[in-house]
Amino acid sequence: MATRVIPNYSLYGVQAQPAWQNWFDFEWIPQRSRPYNWKIRPHQHDALIQILYVTQGSGEVLFDHAKASFSAPCLVIIPAQTVHGFDFSEDVDGPVVTAAQRPLESMIGLASPDLLASLRKPAVIALDKASGHAQSLMPLFLAIEREAHIQAASQVTAGMALLTAICIQIARLTRVSEVSASKATSRKSAQIEKFRSMVDADFKKHLPIGDYAGQLGITPGQLSRLCREVLGMSSLDVVNARMVHEAQRVLVYTGNSIKQLAYTLGFADETYFCRFFRKHTGLSPREFRVKAMDAMSIPESDEPPSSAMRT
Repeated sequence: MATRVIPNYSLYGVQAQPAWQNWFDFEWIPQRSRPYNWKIRPHQHDALIQILYVTQGSGEVLFDHAKASFSAPCLVIIPAQTVHGFDFSEDVDGPVVTAAQRPLESMIGLASPDLLASLRKPAVIALDKASGHAQSLMPLFLAIEREAHIQAASQVTAGMALLTAICIQIARLTRVSEVSASKATSRKSAQIEKFRSMVDADFKKHLPIGDYAGQLGITPGQLSRLCREVLGMSSLDVVNARMVHEAQRVLVYTGNSIKQLAYTLGFADETYFCRFFRKHTGLSPREFRVKAMDAMSIPESDEPPSSAMRT
């Protein structure tokens, strides 16, 4: 039987970019859903969280293997790597913010680590229009829209700070009214979430898949089948993808040597790490670093230097 591969997008219909290139984006629900006749097929975002504030209309959302109905006003939280899809009513409206989950969690974790739980599980949160917490949401979303559509100093910092404020309101609303989270979780999705948490904690140890499966109380084969069913990849692919993501991040954002990086990621030697990295990216670590830094660099001006700068 053929395995169904879940598409991985940055935004729906747009091929995912490396996670380090994405920070935050803003749009309105009809912008993305109207061209697809209000139906968004199941897909996932590798490193991006989405927060929808449904202010009008209704619909149904798929979270992994569970479906939940929703109607305005409500929030829909979709953490990174959650398989999800939508069936919207034609009158649906409201803002959508897409953000890099790991940087957002890092920012929130410094000041309010207790908020992180509300960002790590899919949920539909019904809102009471009279709630002060709910009333504060739209001004925050509109402020993020302004930041997303301008070019100004500290744009990313401002956007992530506003997102943090939204996350605070989400956590408050979650505490006030526990709603459809139970509908959005299943035994399978709970096992996948636990597996990902274990991989995040231990991927540098290069543990056999059997160790992860044992902690979940299932066999390695069952774990791999579960990952293929929910994520479209094997359990080993999940571990390797986490390793590659960390290697890419360190290559881009630090000056660590390849040897230092290999040691940090638990590889026996630099040569083995380089073979692993090329196998999964098609580039050597050095080639990737050069290409990534070139993509992030500011183009040189075609203007000749002023006389004051000439030597």
